[in-house]
Amino acid sequence: MSADHGKVMELFGSVFNDVAGSVAIMMSYLGDQTGVYRAMDKLGPATASSIAIESQVDERYLLEWLSSNAARGYVTYDDDSQLFSLSPEQAAVFARENEPTCIQGLIQGVVGQFVNQDIAIDVFKTGRGRPWGEHHECCFCGTERFFRPAYATHLLDEWIPAMAGVEEKLSKGAKVADIGCGLGTSSILMAENFPNSIIHAYDFHAPSIEEARKRAESKGLENLEFFVADAAEVSNEGYDLACIFDAWHDMGDPVGVAKAIREKLTADGTFMVVEPMALDGLKNNIENNPGAGMFYGFGTLICVPASKAQPVGLGLGPQAGPKRLMELLSSAGFSDVNLAAETHNNLVLQARR
Repeated sequence: MSADHGKVMELFGSVFNDVAGSVAIMMSYLGDQTGVYRAMDKLGPATASSIAIESQVDERYLLEWLSSNAARGYVTYDDDSQLFSLSPEQAAVFARENEPTCIQGLIQGVVGQFVNQDIAIDVFKTGRGRPWGEHHECCFCGTERFFRPAYATHLLDEWIPAMAGVEEKLSKGAKVADIGCGLGTSSILMAENFPNSIIHAYDFHAPSIEEARKRAESKGLENLEFFVADAAEVSNEGYDLACIFDAWHDMGDPVGVAKAIREKLTADGTFMVVEPMALDGLKNNIENNPGAGMFYGFGTLICVPASKAQPVGLGLGPQAGPKRLMELLSSAGFSDVNLAAETHNNLVLQARR
């Protein structure tokens, strides 16, 4: 069967654009790590020379970088004045760390995968697991940077209020377990905003816990304590709320973890599971979920290998979908499971005993 030339060229054009985008991703990473975007946001319209001085980078390389960015629409170039600038929209995506639209964490996470591509190839060929700690540090930092704005935007104002009775308990004073806390973003947010509550944050990756402790100490939070522990080995009990943010699918035995957490909850306690946005079924995800290709890609490189590196190694992946997630929670013994909220990037499930 011969190939249709028109379809070949259509596919070639699509892939060519993806390759061009990959180069643009590297350019964006350079601009983020060297502070060029932030310098541009500070200066306003400026010459390449002025931007180079402000960001302390080589002017000739910067001119080439600015040209590449302008061609992709990442920065703005005015030919009459020969000045480069960031529009408010460009600044929100590339330069402003705390904006919910800042994309740099995601870019950082992608670059981290290319750094250790030889390991990714070995894992893909052999089928072995890949522990979280085997990734480049860009994976940890990028993941935290990507999810941080979403948590800051939605956790306190939407997700917690969407779960029956939880916000009232936290305001009065509750005991909370944040499991798989990473660098502590979600833990710190809850500790800051619910000072009457006690937050216990757990993660099996010791370097992440060390960094999280430093961040919490810098804020003087006395109601937050960190522990290095596997998700199924939470040492304390009597929790009014247990949370797992974007990590349940990475676990080797998510059902076993959920069962263990259920036993640590109070009689009227809640288990909140936040997972990446996904739809039910592969076809549905492919056709109707814009982020599916990216999430399946991260599943290939990070999530499924992380799960396979742990006991059971279910390999759930980040695109299981709400039906599958709720089935697993029910099989763990939770009698009341529902989809409490959703955003463009996340599903939020509530499970009660």
